[in-house]
Amino acid sequence: MASAPKGNAVVGQSGGPTGVINASLVGVIEEAKKHPEIQAVYGAVHAVAGMVKDEFIDLGKLSASTLETVAASPSSALGTSRDKPDTEYCRRILEVFKKRNIRYFFYIGGNDSANTAYIVNSVAEEAGYDLRAFHVPKTVDNDLLVTDHCPGYGTAARFVACALMGDDLDNRALPGVKIDVIMGRHAGFLTAAAALGKKKDDDGPHLLYFPERPVSIGKFLSEVEAVYKKLNRCVVAVSEGMCDADGETWAKKIAQDAEKDPHGNIQLSGTGALADFLAAQVKNNLKIKRVRADTFGYLQRSFAGLQSAVDVDEARRCGRQAVLYAMQEDNGSVAMKRLGNGKKYGVELFRTELKNVAEHTKSMPAEFLNADGNGVTPAFVEYALPLTGELPKTEYLGGYPKI
Repeated sequence: MASAPKGNAVVGQSGGPTGVINASLVGVIEEAKKHPEIQAVYGAVHAVAGMVKDEFIDLGKLSASTLETVAASPSSALGTSRDKPDTEYCRRILEVFKKRNIRYFFYIGGNDSANTAYIVNSVAEEAGYDLRAFHVPKTVDNDLLVTDHCPGYGTAARFVACALMGDDLDNRALPGVKIDVIMGRHAGFLTAAAALGKKKDDDGPHLLYFPERPVSIGKFLSEVEAVYKKLNRCVVAVSEGMCDADGETWAKKIAQDAEKDPHGNIQLSGTGALADFLAAQVKNNLKIKRVRADTFGYLQRSFAGLQSAVDVDEARRCGRQAVLYAMQEDNGSVAMKRLGNGKKYGVELFRTELKNVAEHTKSMPAEFLNADGNGVTPAFVEYALPLTGELPKTEYLGGYPKI
């Protein structure tokens, strides 16, 4: 590999924000400033949408204290974009890069972001322009290929776990059926995190439903009814990508003039339609009076003050490592390999090809789901708890003996 070129670097944040994507941004900035090959570090305002407009800020001028505050802040500090660039779009980006002598491109995001980095790197090669393009992993859905888990997931999972712990206590105090709809179009990792705070046998959520395991409305209602008859209450966590028995999402079936994003995906998180539909099915068919439903929507990905310490550390490390790889390699994506669990938990970082991460996603492995498809196994808890950090302890007095 040729020696690292001298020039400027640009970093962007793509797709949905997370609680730690800014830690990755800071990791890129602080590591880039250590290398004389990188003369200036630019931040792309609103990701690729800003790149084609030549809209950047000078990240090298930020103070150390500002960077620390940014690293602890949720959401995307530079702004983000849902644009899905094609080859022509990426050629326009490259022209801006040439104008500003940008030789290093760091893109923090999910599988589509890895694909964008891949296309930009390809058009640069075709043009004979020396550009190092690296993808830094991010997604609350935890659905990227190759890596053991994704920065952003641990913090979002912590939010979901804490929210369901509180919701379960609320449901104990005022019994009924409570349904929570959680992010997860194709993968149920985030919904599964709702079970991480369970300590007692009758703790909720009592039922969980995932995109990986289709469920008919009949099965859903019968399982809710069984739990309600046993406990006089039922807490349910549902992935927004919950599918009917035929594999089609319930959200799609009930959507009227459904809004689609630039990737052709039906909007799931910005609507309460699925929660309202499921609540109505329970109320009308099971004749249960108290039925409530919430759609967590965007709350779970940018909630301030609830970062997982492990998650923020790994996100920052991934940002740093992308720069280190760029000193040696033409392109790639940073990934994590798990070294152990519990007190021995740790990860090592490694580089994988952009094409290995681009476009495709992974689902939860079968060993994380129980036989009925409505709950998780101890294997999932062992996998996820190190990523969220210790959860709060709670108590409920209603189960104590009456005098």
